[in-house]
Amino acid sequence: EMMKASKIALIAVAVALIAAFFALDLGQYFRLEYFKSQQAEIDLFYRANPLLTALVFFTLYVVVTAVSLPVAGILTLAAGAIFGLAWGTLIVSFASSLGATLAFLASRFLFRNLMRRKFGDKLDAIDGGVKKEGGFYLFTLRLVPAFPFVVVNLALGLTSMKVWTFYWVSQLGMLAGTVVYVNAGTQIAQIDAPGNILSANLIGSFVLLGIFPLIAKKIVALVRARKVYAGWSRPARFDRNLVVIGAGSAGLVTAYIAAAVKAKVTLVEKHKMGGDCLNTGCVPSKALIRSAKFISQVKHAHELGIRTASATFDFAEVMERVQRVVKTVEPHDSVERYAALGVECIAGEAKIATPWSVEVKTASGTQTLTTRAIVIAAGAHPFVPPIPGIEQVGYYTSDDVWNLRALPRRLVVLGGGPIGSELTQCFARFGSQVTQVEMLPRILMREDVEISDRVMQRFRAEGVNVLVNHRAKQFILEAGEKVLICEHEGGEVRVSFDELLCAVGRVANTSGYGLEELGIPLAKTRTIETNEYLQTLYPNIYACGDVAGPFQFTHTAAHQAWYASVNALFGDFKKFEADYSVIPWATFTDPEVARVGLNETEAREKGIAYEVSVFDLAELDRAIADEEAHGLVKVLTVPGADKILGCTIVGEHAGDLIAEYVAAMRHGFGLNKILGTIHIYPTLAEANKYAAGVWKRNHAPQRLLAWTGKFHAWRRG
Repeated sequence: EMMKASKIALIAVAVALIAAFFALDLGQYFRLEYFKSQQAEIDLFYRANPLLTALVFFTLYVVVTAVSLPVAGILTLAAGAIFGLAWGTLIVSFASSLGATLAFLASRFLFRNLMRRKFGDKLDAIDGGVKKEGGFYLFTLRLVPAFPFVVVNLALGLTSMKVWTFYWVSQLGMLAGTVVYVNAGTQIAQIDAPGNILSANLIGSFVLLGIFPLIAKKIVALVRARKVYAGWSRPARFDRNLVVIGAGSAGLVTAYIAAAVKAKVTLVEKHKMGGDCLNTGCVPSKALIRSAKFISQVKHAHELGIRTASATFDFAEVMERVQRVVKTVEPHDSVERYAALGVECIAGEAKIATPWSVEVKTASGTQTLTTRAIVIAAGAHPFVPPIPGIEQVGYYTSDDVWNLRALPRRLVVLGGGPIGSELTQCFARFGSQVTQVEMLPRILMREDVEISDRVMQRFRAEGVNVLVNHRAKQFILEAGEKVLICEHEGGEVRVSFDELLCAVGRVANTSGYGLEELGIPLAKTRTIETNEYLQTLYPNIYACGDVAGPFQFTHTAAHQAWYASVNALFGDFKKFEADYSVIPWATFTDPEVARVGLNETEAREKGIAYEVSVFDLAELDRAIADEEAHGLVKVLTVPGADKILGCTIVGEHAGDLIAEYVAAMRHGFGLNKILGTIHIYPTLAEANKYAAGVWKRNHAPQRLLAWTGKFHAWRRG
């Protein structure tokens, strides 16, 4: 009770002071004009009572800073005008640090327990970061005011930072800015006529004031770089501008951009050019999906008015076709093509030896490449969970399932994500008895419930045994037969199978090429830890693509590659923050599922207000004609406005149709613009216009329409 009473009293005092400040218009006494008008009197009082003036000013500064009133800047200028540079800096430095610490303590006393009860887990993560490098980040914020100091004081009060650390780091970090502001104040004090307002000293002071954050930011970067690079010997010159490790989507785009701007770039790949996307991912899976879709269409030929249709196939020939497609696309990512573009391509195993050198082990020996910058684009590999018995029964992953030439009679697919779902449907359509096992309540968990339910119902209609809420517990060999034992609702479920496909996710490739030796840290997601510019611990070493996260899509890898390459080559002059604001993706099941931005599940989790507009593809003429009249377009918008927060499309060619909404979100136009765009009839793309029409009807001006109805009735006489 005493604690509660103390908090109430403290809040009451703070509120009273802030209310008095605004209600009594005390801000007028903290304006530069008022200070100038009283400057002579203040100067006389200071000369007569220097210690009293300093004490009153110090106390006033502490109070306004502790209460977080927005007048500290004017007071700092005034300190320079009254006390001069040396004494003004001394007084403000201690007063501002003491006031900031009082605000810090008040925030901790009043709000920390409340915030801990509400956001305990998130606050623990923040406290971990504060414990690790809180002092440095506070120093950076003080030196480069990215956030208002008031916000810094109150926000850090909610963390576990030690009071003494907060005080001395604040005093040290704010010192440079204090000197700049106080110095500007000393020049303002000398203005006594319009003619010297633009004196050289005054102009110099304000120029320094303007460029200080930029200089300070550069100083912070240099100090941090010096700390990171300590112990490493930087070469006097470099053989290359850039070395790229990994020739998947991210690495290829990085090297392409570097060569396009005439940088000397080397691309190192230890396996195959094109990476996972070309060899084991996007290209082969889509080729297999196309063949499986044809088989499905033949089975449903009666829907098109065709009495009978049949197709015979050899699974080995289907898989050979998949490889033929890969071979056809291969030249797009070949050594020959990139060499012609100006990229030096080396087949070998790379290892980062120092921040400026990469050792490459090739068939002919080892060579060392010196370079100004390095981009890591090492990709990812399938994760195989350590389930007892899995090694004994054997398994395929998305890396080697393409080696199959005999169709498995009974196939277990472990995993209900995009990869597992796509391959589940493919093998089922070819005739395998497929059991898909997912430990979560539904497949495609990142989608809304009704979206993943549509796909799951389609799977079951096609004969797939979809087992959700089933956790794989153990694999055994029983009388020569492979058996999966799952936990489900407290009991056990046994599934016999011939082959196992493990598709439970992918893990970044982070070992074997020097990260450990250089001490480059990993994030909790087991990807390489990078900042907003895709820099690692070492500012000249970047990471992009699957190895960096947070997305594992070919198109996001290419997107990140632009930022990594441009920042690596031109970052000393201008760096760009990677933009993830509008990231689309698609799962190529049948029906396809495509999404950009928020869905309902995420919006609810984040507490974001939204409206939903849904158009059912059963109403679309082209979908009806194609016997594909299933699915929907679901758009989330800002309440009362046509601004798009996100869109999910389920149905034929959803991955293509989503592009219109990606463009709308990326370039800032809403549903009214989509509705006002002519769409060819009859096409599937009309669904986007009709979804916009649903929103428009829901926001029709009913009162105005009632009046227009009366107007037309009057016109009829």
